[in-house]
Amino acid sequence: MKRVFAFVLILAATFSLVACGTSSEFDVEEETQIVVGLEAAYAPFNWATPETNDFTVEIDGQPGMYADGFDVVMAQEIADELGLELVIRAIEWDGLIPALLAGEIDLIIAGMSPTPERAETVAFTDEYYRSEQVMVVNAEGDYADATSLDDFNGARVVAQLGTLQDDLIDQITGVNHLEALNDYPTLTTALMNGAADAFVAELPVAQGVVQSNPEQFSIVSFADGQGFEVSDEDVVVSIALRQEDVTLLGLINDILATISTETRNAYMEAALGRQPQS
Repeated sequence: MKRVFAFVLILAATFSLVACGTSSEFDVEEETQIVVGLEAAYAPFNWATPETNDFTVEIDGQPGMYADGFDVVMAQEIADELGLELVIRAIEWDGLIPALLAGEIDLIIAGMSPTPERAETVAFTDEYYRSEQVMVVNAEGDYADATSLDDFNGARVVAQLGTLQDDLIDQITGVNHLEALNDYPTLTTALMNGAADAFVAELPVAQGVVQSNPEQFSIVSFADGQGFEVSDEDVVVSIALRQEDVTLLGLINDILATISTETRNAYMEAALGRQPQS
């Protein structure tokens, strides 16, 4: 689902951080807090806000700023079930796995896909959300009525740097694959100012973008066989944790098993309603 990690590029740095990180197992009975890392810039999964509500958690090290979103709600539910205080740290995407391996955070709950490459260095829980890959286009543009990838032949398509979505672009015949951008606000700007014809996103993120810009953007979804070829791991997200945290992995999977698909979808719908409007 979200984001194929630029694994080869950071492999050496990751192993370096492992060497100076923690190797002892997380002890739920001894710990009082659980530290979760996320970007706080990937609505509706997670975002930063100066406003508080019943779902926000203050971002560690950023007084007056709070994290909200689907990931935060899931993190809070897990922390509550474990009997631990939830601490949220905002970390750039490429820094999340290194921070986990270095012991700076205990979990990554950030819309991360459980890819085989990542699984070489971290462990993954069962899925906590399932979605699909779509395109965001200008509502009045040339691609608003597209129904298949073939309709994007010759289009200028972009995605976020270091993600699954950026890799998927190459499945489009004749595409003009633009240089990846750092975040979704930048992608949105590129589409708005005409620098790109479309960008690839997972459905909840695309819904959030369109909800914030209903007159400007629309979503192109694809029928079976007309869209991206993806594996199961590309349409699910899981929680990442250190491989030695076997007990914690089992406890979190037990908690996830009690949260129904209907409840998760309700959490996501509510997050879409709360996310900041541009």
